[in-house]
Amino acid sequence: MLPEFSLGTKKKKKISEDTIKILLVDDNENNLLSMEVILENEGYSFSKATSGKEALRILLKEDDFSLILLDVRMPIMDGYETAELILQRDKLRHIPIIFITAQDHEDESMFKGYEAGGVDFILKPINPEILRAKVAVFAELHRKTQLLRNQEEKLQAINEDLMSLTADLEKRVLQRTLELENANYELKSLNASKDKFISVISHDIRNPLTSLLASSETLSKDIHRLDPAQVERFAAIINRTSKKILNQLNELVDWAKKQREKTNFNPEKINLSHNINESLDLLRINAVQKRIKFENDIDGEVHINADSLMFRSILQNLVSNAIKFTPYGGQPIKFSASAQENSVEICIQDHGIGMSPKTAEMLFTNFSKPSTDGTEQEKGSGLGLLLVKDFVTQHGGAINVESEEGKGTCIRFTMPAI
Repeated sequence: MLPEFSLGTKKKKKISEDTIKILLVDDNENNLLSMEVILENEGYSFSKATSGKEALRILLKEDDFSLILLDVRMPIMDGYETAELILQRDKLRHIPIIFITAQDHEDESMFKGYEAGGVDFILKPINPEILRAKVAVFAELHRKTQLLRNQEEKLQAINEDLMSLTADLEKRVLQRTLELENANYELKSLNASKDKFISVISHDIRNPLTSLLASSETLSKDIHRLDPAQVERFAAIINRTSKKILNQLNELVDWAKKQREKTNFNPEKINLSHNINESLDLLRINAVQKRIKFENDIDGEVHINADSLMFRSILQNLVSNAIKFTPYGGQPIKFSASAQENSVEICIQDHGIGMSPKTAEMLFTNFSKPSTDGTEQEKGSGLGLLLVKDFVTQHGGAINVESEEGKGTCIRFTMPAI
């Protein structure tokens, strides 16, 4: 008898993954040779062991067998004990085991074999047809199992690709959504800037132009009745107002450019009383036409930290409204200021027609409501208070209104103090 080592370590030809590998285990080499001869024309690959110990040593190195043909009666470690040890290893328990036995098919013996991990029995002496038939069944089962495993791996790979594609698609969709949201935000910002610009043009340019038109119209119609001093006074008003309108128009163009560049907020130290007087110069003729005076009671030493263009727009919008809703020959429009902790509260008080509590409450929130005509049917764009609210907020200030119908209105807003 050849030593066990020589059978277990015999050099084998390289085999493909599709080849059916069978481990033959029998303590009799003649039986091993007999089984190999019976099955050799089926294209199987064989490994042989003459003991349970040698079979386990082979299985430790190779765990890809398709089938094990295991003799039951062997010295030291019988087939059942060998099968139980094979069954204990996770990598080996999938390999079907057919027991080869010379014992009778007794129920107790068969139960013991199945309990040990066997799937079938072949009796000695071996019937070649039965051996080939049973091995062919398990060989086909192995091929189909391997095919299913390969398909599963392919499906897993496809699923991973799909998940990767889905993740990439979701990322692109999210990126595109963010781009669209940003574009929509930019569009809304541009639209808001357009509305602000329209409001600025409406209040800061139209009102001085109205004064300019009134002076030029008086000069044109009554020039033959006016003495040289009066003509000179009207000409001076037209010249001064034209220069201020030009300067203001240049500032508005620059402001519009800064709006696009988003660098339009430039706070600086402003003398409050002086700045109010400068803003009132462009509106004074409008007030004179309705015989309304201005009273600036603000101390000349009060300073605020504000964007000069924005602050002028706030004033001209609010003062234009005060003139608009004060009747002809009404009481003066007054300006006052009081120091707060870190700010200055400015009050513009008129004694015009006032407004209801409901209107006052919605004054800075309901921008879709059309502008109300003034006491002399003056028109407005309806965007002025939107601009005022926005500019005050950009300065970190607050604005509110106190009004009573028939008695007038006081608009209070805060600006950062210096």
